[in-house]
Amino acid sequence: MRNSELSRRQLLSFMGLGLGASCGAGWLPALAESVATDPRRRRHCILLWMNGGPSQTDTFDMKPGHANGGEFKEIATKAPGLRFSEHLPKLADHAEQLAVVRSISTAEGDHARGTHLVRTGHPPAGGVAYPSIACSLAKQLESQSNLLPNYVSVAPRTQVSPASFGPGFLGQSYAPAIVGGVSSDAAASEGAGERAMDLKLEHIDWPAGVDSRQGIRRRQLWERFQKDFLQHRHVETFRAHDALIRNATEMMRPEVRQAFDLAEESESTRSKYGPGLFGQGCLLARRLVERGVPFVEVALGDGLAWDTHQDNFSQVRSLSEQLDAGWANLMAELKERDLLESTTILWMGEFGRTPTINGNAGRDHFPAAWSCVFAGGGIEGGQAYGRTSPDGTVVEENQVGIGDVLATLCTAMGVSPKEENVTPAARPVKLAEGTPIRKILA
Repeated sequence: MRNSELSRRQLLSFMGLGLGASCGAGWLPALAESVATDPRRRRHCILLWMNGGPSQTDTFDMKPGHANGGEFKEIATKAPGLRFSEHLPKLADHAEQLAVVRSISTAEGDHARGTHLVRTGHPPAGGVAYPSIACSLAKQLESQSNLLPNYVSVAPRTQVSPASFGPGFLGQSYAPAIVGGVSSDAAASEGAGERAMDLKLEHIDWPAGVDSRQGIRRRQLWERFQKDFLQHRHVETFRAHDALIRNATEMMRPEVRQAFDLAEESESTRSKYGPGLFGQGCLLARRLVERGVPFVEVALGDGLAWDTHQDNFSQVRSLSEQLDAGWANLMAELKERDLLESTTILWMGEFGRTPTINGNAGRDHFPAAWSCVFAGGGIEGGQAYGRTSPDGTVVEENQVGIGDVLATLCTAMGVSPKEENVTPAARPVKLAEGTPIRKILA
């Protein structure tokens, strides 16, 4: 029996301690971890990534009545005492499934360094190419029987810190499958009103002049040569290259292409999610989770969209409207399909923004006290964890680091954050160096 597992006899023994001993029940964390990591609890994750660092003060940790509060109003939600921005009314209706963590404090205020820290759990440093938490979790939850990728990333904006989005020392076998679409290049704008009708998996079309029958025969020929080649060569780079090509050709299958085909959805369904890449990406995330993909990431905003040094309020209003439509409908449809309880959602960027408003009506980089939001499977919603000061400048209660956030994500998904990957230099690296936030775990 693994150390993380509790036998039925142990559980009964613990229960026999009685309620009178519960105040000192040190077994509770062990029980919680054992339940969370039960392999029968099949989990999925959807990461909603906010490029540029979203303003916590104008979304989920508002400061009404204070000079730092800005021009947005608060609204009540379905969860008593939990209040959001007026520009997130649909999410307010799902607040009973949301847990807002308002007390993150990190040390990296640069976009590239902050992105690397938040996505890998480690500050950028030489010597180790750390994988993103998305790649690590997709590896833990990978399904050998599913033809679909284990990790799909929709419209990622990786230019600021490419290494933060990749598999690092895990190798290219664990890199994400990228979904871009006609709006995915740097020149496209999320706010241009363009329907993301052509969201599709990149690089899965046969070359011009090659039909599917010819393509299959080419693959069969390649497999014959490849088998002979690999029989006499055991270099890891050859194996990784082989896996990469096999994964790519598997995704050319019709049933895989169909999973990414949003044209199968009704116009009314698509319009509810919103016309942009984020809204349509959330719809695609629902389709992929339905088909067993363990990890899906959807980014909101072109470039560093949330980097609102100027004109903060009009930009955050527009971004919030897209966020509200896409995220709220994603949760509603996952719930309708009995998938929300097995799907953990995390909303997060690389840091927050200053509570104080600068001379350009903007907010600047602020890693000292900011927020993320958990939802869905493994999460006890309807609450805010931690508290910042009335002016929003410091954490006053339950401060957490990014390692704690990532450990919470792992645990909610049924993966122990203590699980290790091993670098090529034989160095073990935990999935997350932190302590799960027990109060928000279901």
